[in-house]
Amino acid sequence: MSATGAVLARPSVSGGGAGLLPQVVLALVCGGYAAGAIVGWGSPQLALVMGDFGLSAAAFAAAASCLWHGRRHAGRLRPAWLLFAASSAMAGLGNAVWGWYEVVLDRSVPTPSVADFCFLLFAPPAIVGMLVLAKRPTSRARWICLGLDAWLIAGSLVTLSWSLALAHTGEFGADGASVARGALSLAYPLLDIVLVSMVIVLHFRRSSGNRSAINTAIAAFALTVLCDALFTSPLLREHYRSGQILDAGWFAGSALLAYAPWVARREAAQNPPPARRPAQQSVVPIAGSLAALAPYLAAAVCTLGVLFNVMDGRPIDGVVLFTACAVVLALVVRQAIMLMDNIRLTQELAQKESHFRSLVQSSSDVIMIAAPTGILRYVSPAASGVYGRDAEELEGSELASLIHPEDLGSVVHEVRRFLAAPPGEEPTTRIECRFRSGSGDWLNVESTINRHHGGLIFNSRDVTERVRLQAQLQHNAEHDPLTDLPNRALFTRRVAHAVAGRRRTDAGTAVLFIDLDGFKAVNDTVGHHAGDELLVQAARRLQESVRSGSGDCAARLGGDEFAALILGDGEGDVGNREQRIMEIADRLRLRLSQPYRVEGGTEVRVAASIGVAFAEPGTSPGALMRNADLAMYRAKAAGKNRVELYAPQMQAEVARRAEAATRLRAALHDGEFVLLHQPVVELTSGRITAVAAQARWRSAQGILFTPAEFLRVADNGRGSGEDTARTAELSRWMLEAAVEQAAQRRRDGHPVPVCVRLPASRLVDKSMPPKAVETLLARHGLPSGALILELTDSDPRVPLDELEHRLGALRRLGVRIALDGFGSGYAAIRALRRLPIDVLKLDPGLVEGVVESSRLHKITAGLLRIAGDLGMQSIAEGVELPEQIVTLRGMGCTHAQGAAFSGPLDEHRLRRALLRGGYPVPRPEPPLLVGGALPIRHGGHGGHGVSHGPRRTEPHTHPPTRSNTETPVPPT
Repeated sequence: MSATGAVLARPSVSGGGAGLLPQVVLALVCGGYAAGAIVGWGSPQLALVMGDFGLSAAAFAAAASCLWHGRRHAGRLRPAWLLFAASSAMAGLGNAVWGWYEVVLDRSVPTPSVADFCFLLFAPPAIVGMLVLAKRPTSRARWICLGLDAWLIAGSLVTLSWSLALAHTGEFGADGASVARGALSLAYPLLDIVLVSMVIVLHFRRSSGNRSAINTAIAAFALTVLCDALFTSPLLREHYRSGQILDAGWFAGSALLAYAPWVARREAAQNPPPARRPAQQSVVPIAGSLAALAPYLAAAVCTLGVLFNVMDGRPIDGVVLFTACAVVLALVVRQAIMLMDNIRLTQELAQKESHFRSLVQSSSDVIMIAAPTGILRYVSPAASGVYGRDAEELEGSELASLIHPEDLGSVVHEVRRFLAAPPGEEPTTRIECRFRSGSGDWLNVESTINRHHGGLIFNSRDVTERVRLQAQLQHNAEHDPLTDLPNRALFTRRVAHAVAGRRRTDAGTAVLFIDLDGFKAVNDTVGHHAGDELLVQAARRLQESVRSGSGDCAARLGGDEFAALILGDGEGDVGNREQRIMEIADRLRLRLSQPYRVEGGTEVRVAASIGVAFAEPGTSPGALMRNADLAMYRAKAAGKNRVELYAPQMQAEVARRAEAATRLRAALHDGEFVLLHQPVVELTSGRITAVAAQARWRSAQGILFTPAEFLRVADNGRGSGEDTARTAELSRWMLEAAVEQAAQRRRDGHPVPVCVRLPASRLVDKSMPPKAVETLLARHGLPSGALILELTDSDPRVPLDELEHRLGALRRLGVRIALDGFGSGYAAIRALRRLPIDVLKLDPGLVEGVVESSRLHKITAGLLRIAGDLGMQSIAEGVELPEQIVTLRGMGCTHAQGAAFSGPLDEHRLRRALLRGGYPVPRPEPPLLVGGALPIRHGGHGGHGVSHGPRRTEPHTHPPTRSNTETPVPPT
């Protein structure tokens, strides 16, 4: 027995000790009663009481015990226990009536009496209860055989009993009393014979549930029937007195029946362990053999009864002859039924065997039966098609010699574990291993294993193609389909393995993130197919650049982003290892930056921006890859085509940007942004012709800051994706607020147009609805001519075709378009040539030095001349001095905005300014330009030109100007 089986078997020992006490008590009670009956109980009167009321008490105790068990435990056997309770109650009532006559009335019991009828009613419930306990037959033929078996046993007992005793008790008198007495004399043994027959039949056909309790009940009824048979004997009946030894048998039978339910309760509580089940199953063949011999034994007993009459010299009684003939006839019928049933079973077995053989012969799976020694005793013919080896060749060989040596250990371990497990808990198991084929190749085989008479049955199938497909799917899931390099998931696992498995000698492990600069231009100009070829060649160069066999790994993360894992070589000096990795990264940059020849022989070039991060102690794989990514973006921001090493301040900068973006989102959500407007003044008349909307953030001290001062990030859409999203959100809020306030001012009698800055990338953004501006104007009832959109984006990546189409639609609607920051970006002329522009806004950098610098004077004049030739209006932004107003007006500038007129105003001050209608414009002074030089303000810095005239000694006085970025909040 295994260790597990031994542990499970220990509780049953203690349970046996606990169950021994009731058995000892039962034996003492029955033995005490028998001892009292032997000595006569000390007095005739006590003998009568114990012989009558003692038996009645025992029978009533059995009835109460069976009734209690039957009411508390539901199930198929419940009616049997209730019937046993009724049978015992009849016996107890009969003994009570018998005692009433003998003890209370002190006279003999009449025949027949109520006690006789109670005793007669004892057998029928017991017989029906025995039928309930019997295992139900599964077919009609088995039901007939069960009845015939009962009749065979009963008939043989009747024959034997009639020959020995019943013939002498069946003498009937002429009067009714003698007839009744004779009938009762025959009824007792006949009912007992039927009960004995049921006991014998039940012993071989009893149900498997509560076996100990059923055996106890059978023993109780057998003992009772035995005592009844002895009581039927004329010799014993003539000398019978209550309280004798015969009563001890009836008492013991009632006591056993009272104890049987408690045996069932204890058996259900103990639940015998599975280790003992095989021992119990070994009794089944013996019981089956005895059940098969029972009819023949019954016929033999019947024959003995007939022979006894013959040998005694008496003529053969008619009852004996009739019963014997009936037994023989029943035996013949039973044998005929069994013969037909055996023929049917033989045919079914032959059909099933043929069906099974055909299944095995035609199955594509290989079925092998291995002996306990591992020798193959049977191999199905499918082996020739699956393994390429004949079944006869495999039979007799060792299974271990056919399994791959690397898989043999795991197979043996699984088989041993399977054989040690209980068959009921684990009927089958499954293994996978490599099996040698006839050609010498190794096939991947999956086998289902079953137990078979101490050996094993292997149901095997070839799964080589499935294993290859799984390996291919696994490879596809972990590798990039274009370059066949490891993808992000596999690269992340390898980085995690490298970081987790690093030893002290592995210092210097680094991760490189690589981005190909200019790859989008290749896709746009040459085509995406050429771009794919470039990526394949770049992947090949990257793969060749990493050290093969050293554990280094190259991967494609997506798009034009690649990565490389460089394991350390044990260099302890930090400077040396950084120099080594930076040299590897720079060589890789030069290698990737070499020309690529794509389809059609076209030569294209891209550069590589590389970020490097080292695996420092305590750095997680995710943090290591994030650091390399940050270093790569720093390389791109620093001019591209370079290598950057990660520094902790990069992460701090990202954290600051994320915090600023979060603050911006919270400020927009909480309404902390306000919209100010700066007047746009016509330089010839001083009239306010428009207002420029500007967003401000209200600080806790009441100071308004620009978004750039609030976030410290550029709002031109060239930052990170988070910055672009936040800028787009701010632009959307600013446009909606400006249109809503302009519509309200228009309804209040101030129909002045509003200028709203909007990045050009926002207009072509897919997330912005196509008719967003039109819908906004219609919702607030603002005419389209009252809106001027200022384009602030000069990013060359913005598609001009889409932008031109979008601006054309807005311009046809009546919205005017202004080009902001004209003269500061390289894309201004390109935008001016392609886009439908109405207004040019000069960059503040040109306006600031237009008075002092002759060069800026000429540049600004040339730009304004271009605007005039194109029929466009011009707005000078950032005008702060009266001299700038005079100079710009002289150059042909039509409008201006800045601190020289007014800073950004809140709604209250703006309405007061609109009520005034405009601002005073300085008058031009006599020209002091000599030799082409510009007048120089006293105390100012000279321009590039030289002043040939006298300096003006009187200083200009200007009112103090306020910064256009800080405006006190007016009282409300």
